[in-house]
Amino acid sequence: MPRVVFEMSSGRIDHIGIATSNLDSNSHLWEILGFRHNKDEINEEQGVKIRFFESGIGDSKLPKIELLEPLNEGSPIHRFISRNGEGIQQLAIEVNDIESMISNLISSGFTMINKTPQKGASGSLIAFVHPKSTGGILIELVEHTDSP
Repeated sequence: MPRVVFEMSSGRIDHIGIATSNLDSNSHLWEILGFRHNKDEINEEQGVKIRFFESGIGDSKLPKIELLEPLNEGSPIHRFISRNGEGIQQLAIEVNDIESMISNLISSGFTMINKTPQKGASGSLIAFVHPKSTGGILIELVEHTDSP
C-alpha cells in the first residue's frame, strides 16, 4: 500500500493518557517530575474524571500528562484497568480537521472505534483509532475547538 501523507495533522503529541484507579494517589509523581497540575474535569460521555498536568516549562504546546480515573464500572478506563492494570492507555495526536482525518484513516485501511467525533475534554473533539490496526497502540485524535 502506498504511503500517503495528509496535512490534517500537526504531527504533535497532544497528551499521553494514563489510566489510574485514583487521581490523588497517582499525582505526586508528576509533580515531583516538574509537571504542574492544571485542572480537573469530568467527562460523563467517556465515563472518566481527568486530571491534567502541563510541563513546568510553561509551553502550552508541549505534550501533557492526562490521568484518567473511571467514574464507574461501565467506563472504558475501568475495563482497561481490569484487563491491563494501571498505565499508559492512549497516545493522543493533535489534528486540525478530525472528520477528514477519520475519513483518510478509514480509506487507508485503519479501523476506527469512533467513525464520528465525540466530545472530549475542554470542549475538544476526539476519536479513537483501534489498536488492532495500529500495532497495539490506542491512538486518540484530538481537535481543539475555541469553545469549551
